[in-house]
Amino acid sequence: QVQLVESGGGLVQAGGSLRLSCAVSGRTISNFAMGWFRQAPGKEREFVASISRSGGSTYYADSVKGRATISRDNAKNTVYLQMSSLKPEDTAVYCCAADWGLTTRQRAYEYDYWGQGTQVTVSS
Repeated sequence: QVQLVESGGGLVQAGGSLRLSCAVSGRTISNFAMGWFRQAPGKEREFVASISRSGGSTYYADSVKGRATISRDNAKNTVYLQMSSLKPEDTAVYCCAADWGLTTRQRAYEYDYWGQGTQVTVSS
């Protein structure tokens, strides 16, 4: 069974940085395109970033473009989301997701497996 476990969230001041990790077990992540989504209280889940199976393609939401970098380390079976210049509006639960496809995906329904999420809180 495929399991995804996020870590790296926490409380950070506006303007700060965080690196989120998503460790995958049950299958090697080279089988998956990967993505990050977030959900703030009272809001719908929002796409953040995705990376293709090869790692050669990435895609970002406009809200984080230039401030976020998604990467993958297949040897560690882990995907990362580096975020900088954090804003209070980045506060949310961040979840990673895995898709059996090859390319980057932006829609939640396209993903097959999900983690439980890690809380990111940005104080002003």
